[in-house]
Amino acid sequence: MTFTATQAVAVSLLTVDEVAERLRRTPTSVRHLIASEQLKSGRVGGRRMVRESDLNEFIDAAFAEAS
Repeated sequence: MTFTATQAVAVSLLTVDEVAERLRRTPTSVRHLIASEQLKSGRVGGRRMVRESDLNEFIDAAFAEAS
């Protein structure tokens, strides 16, 4: 996926540590979610990043399964 400069600003990216804080999990458990392809991520500038929209989808899916 390619973004223009304007679109790139609109995408909110989170580090593994930031995702761990939001999920109240450890960074290691977040990396496990990424490695097992339960949570989408990508590398940006050599760092593993998660789009905020992908994190929200992950959370929504967890609540949908619980219903």
